[in-house]
Amino acid sequence: MIAPWLESYWQRLIDLDQRLPHALLFVGPPGLGKRDLVEHLAARLLCDTPAENGAACGQCAACRWRLSGNHPDLYRVVPASAQDAEEGDEAAPAAESTAKAKSSQILIDQIREIQDALAVTGHHGSRRVVIIDPAEAMNVFTANALLKLLEEPPAGCSFLLVSSAPRRLLPTIRSRCQQWAVGRPGARLLEQWLAAEGAALAPLLTLCGGMPMAAKRLAEQGGAAWRDRFVKDLAAGGFDPLRLAGQWESWLKSKDALAGGFNLVMLVDWFQRWVSDLAVFKLGGVVRFFPDQTAALSDLAKRADVAALSNCYNETLQIRRVVTHPLNLRLFLEDMLMRYARAFKGSRN
Repeated sequence: MIAPWLESYWQRLIDLDQRLPHALLFVGPPGLGKRDLVEHLAARLLCDTPAENGAACGQCAACRWRLSGNHPDLYRVVPASAQDAEEGDEAAPAAESTAKAKSSQILIDQIREIQDALAVTGHHGSRRVVIIDPAEAMNVFTANALLKLLEEPPAGCSFLLVSSAPRRLLPTIRSRCQQWAVGRPGARLLEQWLAAEGAALAPLLTLCGGMPMAAKRLAEQGGAAWRDRFVKDLAAGGFDPLRLAGQWESWLKSKDALAGGFNLVMLVDWFQRWVSDLAVFKLGGVVRFFPDQTAALSDLAKRADVAALSNCYNETLQIRRVVTHPLNLRLFLEDMLMRYARAFKGSRN
């Protein structure tokens, strides 16, 4: 079922029908459901008997193959790392027909395998679909290999690209695709979605910047409990940054965190948002990411020095840029938390 904020995009795709371009690029911030929209479109294109509303029937031979992950004319091109990671953005797609290497990039060999596969007739009719996700994971060599396919597409083949960072794509790739920009849902649609999904998702939704699919995925991973612990640790009246760094190191290495996908990148991202809310509140602004913690932020803001808090926020931006680099986890956490502690009046750190 298509999410409410995607219905208008879906209807436009259905209306295009036979006029659908051979290459479409779906762009927008992570967590909006771009991948979900692409999955529905791929299902429709491959279905033998689509329903009146444009959705795949789910019953024909093609749909059964797709649902079992064995459709011979559906190709997925994704980085190997996407099998285990994030995209806080949206549920990772099941692997079907794609070449994968142990890399965070989409490699040129993956595109070459697709080229070879598309050089022969489709297994089930003339329609074939290639999903490339995320498209920005292609390096320049991979992108140039794909460009040849986009310039001379095989008959009956649709290329569906997904990207949260379209500016990282080659201009020539963007120019060969019809671009569909998926925007943030409005407040009314989010309220409807929360009413259907459950109000308990509200704190995660604000933490994810209003990205509903990111909030839903986070909830499925156990994010509510992680957020509760995170808030409790930082909202405390006083804390020992060295001790907390040790506790957070153990937390990140715990079986629950590893199994659920909670990692340093996510923790630093939440930390940055917490500091942002605290700085904004101190300056009289509106809390964005932790609105249910306004009382705690108010207490902290009373003890925070404006200049030191501003420095802490700017330093956090620098920390965020190096979080994926090789580092000593304990020292990294100690440094980050000591910077935070120095933002409060009377701190000796």
